[in-house]
Amino acid sequence: MKFFADTAVISEIRELADTGLLDGVTTNPSLIKKSGGDFIETVREIATITSGPISAEVIALDHDGMMREAEVLRKIADNIAIKVPLTPAGLKTCKALTSDGTMVNVTLCFSAAQALIAAKAGASFISPFVGRLDDVGFNGMDLIADIRMIYDNYDFSTEILVASVRHPMHIVEAAKIGADVCTAPTKIFMQLFNHPSTDAGIAAFLKDWEATGQAIG
Repeated sequence: MKFFADTAVISEIRELADTGLLDGVTTNPSLIKKSGGDFIETVREIATITSGPISAEVIALDHDGMMREAEVLRKIADNIAIKVPLTPAGLKTCKALTSDGTMVNVTLCFSAAQALIAAKAGASFISPFVGRLDDVGFNGMDLIADIRMIYDNYDFSTEILVASVRHPMHIVEAAKIGADVCTAPTKIFMQLFNHPSTDAGIAAFLKDWEATGQAIG
């Protein structure tokens, strides 16, 4: 499974990159606002950190507007994935862009039916929002399993990019189902390191080492 940092904060992206776990980055207008940076310059700087896909979202809601914005965004770097909403205009834009060799991330997916039509439109990535489904009483992971089954039935090349990840078990469950990518805040990926037995083992080793009175180097 690939790990994408769901943030526009450069320091957080570098932190994950330094662990060797970073495979790409997803951004959206809310994350850009939170980072406080200029949209274009922030995406350009992210492209210096990772060669993996970087999702940059269009703001226009009509096809012509999306295409104009996509033309600006995909010139930032070769690894830009244009992020479009799962609407008729969004899928029309997706088809046009992917036919021209541009990666497209179709976002705001909440049903298997939506995931099916996005794949047929040639989406590079589909972004189902598992956390938001959990929030309204649905099991977001059931959607991931349904999409995996449909895509495997027809050998669609669209990658399942699990979004709206709220905790480490979302990542583990998505991996068990066979999702291709998880995008999450850096802090959630760092929580994957955590286990009390690891902490206890380190503490025991250090205590025994100190008792030897030795030093390395």
